[in-house]
Amino acid sequence: MPPERAQPPARQGNLFAPGDNVGSQIEAALAQNAPQLRQWQQRLGLFQQPHFLAAAQAGAARAGPAGGQGSLFGAAGVATPGGVGADPHVIAAGIDPLALVGQPLQFWRWSDAPQRGAALYFVLDQPCHLATPLLLYVGETGRADRRWKGEHDCKDYLAAYGEALQQVGLDCQLSIRFWSDAPAKTCQRRALEQALIRLWQPPFNKETRGRWATPFTA
Repeated sequence: MPPERAQPPARQGNLFAPGDNVGSQIEAALAQNAPQLRQWQQRLGLFQQPHFLAAAQAGAARAGPAGGQGSLFGAAGVATPGGVGADPHVIAAGIDPLALVGQPLQFWRWSDAPQRGAALYFVLDQPCHLATPLLLYVGETGRADRRWKGEHDCKDYLAAYGEALQQVGLDCQLSIRFWSDAPAKTCQRRALEQALIRLWQPPFNKETRGRWATPFTA
């Protein structure tokens, strides 16, 4: 009786059903996210656009016919940033984030920081398909040259935001801008920060995250 032939080793089963294209499935899922991200940006942009226009008009009014830089606090009837009776809501309405110099988010790696001391700061994105930028975050600090170093809650949101946009082929032009006329006293500076958050409703501040339900974070 002839010896039994050795059976060929069992072939490794296919994890996916025949005809499945995992790459296509992933691409399809990401493609579905693209309209969702655009809609999220558009919804935020529609809310913030009137505030950008109002801030620009306030800045033009302060500059006057000669085009010189006017006083925010004089125009608003407030003596000084930290003066007695200073209304943070009036001051917040007169700050134009787009009039501030934009810097890359990695500015803190520079050997000489361009700003120091007390400041309010704004993180913005400028999507190409929107008429106005998006104000994503407002913060305050007593050390403008150091606040963005190390751990920062907003950095996680920005990383998730940038990665989600990159995956679906949308552009991302992030910048950070500092307003250095902020009050030196912490309590007054934080009151102004809260007034700005209530005005602009930036989606990455903890006070307003629930409103915008970011589609790129768990």
